Amino acid sequence: MADVAETRRAYTVRLELVDEPGELMRALRPIAENGGNLLSVFHERGNLTPRGNIPVEVDLECSPGRFDDVVAGLRDAGVTVTQAGEDGYAEEVTLLLVGHLVDTDLSDTLATVESCSGASVTDFSLDAPAGTDEQSSARLRLAVDPPQVDEVLSVVRDVADRKGLQVVEPLVEGER
Repeated sequence: MADVAETRRAYTVRLELVDEPGELMRALRPIAENGGNLLSVFHERGNLTPRGNIPVEVDLECSPGRFDDVVAGLRDAGVTVTQAGEDGYAEEVTLLLVGHLVDTDLSDTLATVESCSGASVTDFSLDAPAGTDEQSSARLRLAVDPPQVDEVLSVVRDVADRKGLQVVEPLVEGER
């Protein structure tokens, strides 16, 4: 019962998965079995790691006493864990991208925002009512370290400018 009373914290686990049916499910099962609650899964099927695997980032919450069990469970299941730790992001930023998102390589756009800004994509949704060959819109929810919000927004603007996309930024107090 001590586990129930413990405060739950957010953690991020970065994995490498083989591109085969069922691999994502195999990786998620040990998280649930060891007391983890999924917050988000970012599965970059279009990108490969240097070992030829698919990078997957899983945000989860659990009590601090269970996190080591989650990581051990993943490794026991044969899942490659490349990074695991407490999620240090404290601010959430939601924005919209509009334009030819699919044609301009959406996976690259998301990966660039994450790798160049220190933000983590925690939620994403794409709306393409006229099909992927026409303009579409995407809502991105980013977890950001508060002092880096301006830098993250700058990276998003730069990527959008390069790809001919429009950015609808969040309304915030003060100047950004």
